[in-house]
Amino acid sequence: MAELAVFAGVTALGQFSPGPDMLLLTRTSLANGGRAGTWIACGIACGLVMHAAVAMSGASLLLAGVSPVARCLRGAAALYLGWLAGHLLCAALRAKPADASAPVATDNVPAGVFWRRGFFCNVFNPKVALFFAAMAAPFLAPGHPAGWPLALGGVIVVEGFGLWIAWAWALQWPPLKGAYRRAARWIDAGFGLALLALALRLLVWA
Repeated sequence: MAELAVFAGVTALGQFSPGPDMLLLTRTSLANGGRAGTWIACGIACGLVMHAAVAMSGASLLLAGVSPVARCLRGAAALYLGWLAGHLLCAALRAKPADASAPVATDNVPAGVFWRRGFFCNVFNPKVALFFAAMAAPFLAPGHPAGWPLALGGVIVVEGFGLWIAWAWALQWPPLKGAYRRAARWIDAGFGLALLALALRLLVWA
């Protein structure tokens, strides 16, 4: 149990490191509210189910190096991140100062729209599986009980759901929301540029 707790702590730290998932979740939660952020978080966590399975099985080696599979996945990830970046940059250009104080209505937007954004943002990023594979490797040494890989994968998925949903609702704190709305144009532009930089980095890596 102590080793599992250490793994959970390391996973939590990695979960909140800067990356496409965190950028998308943070911006959506601030701009569109806790409901939208929750569905983004659920989509990301569902992607983690696949990445956890890949990491625990050792198949993540397919995502390393210059294999055709790796190139295709990295190219798909770069295109999707570029699309998200373009969406945010266009929103920043269209925004007017008068709009910053008004909340964005998203009740009429199907939950599946937000879920798909989170899911594809996570599942198209091969670095997620590589990260979890590298992080889990020291914990997969022989001598553990049967089902140990399933326990590690379960920690990844449960923390993915719980911590990201909690983060989405923590961002609904009124002073934080107010600060976002006052500077929405610049924050969206910053998030968009960050996603674009990540997309370009994936293309270079490919």
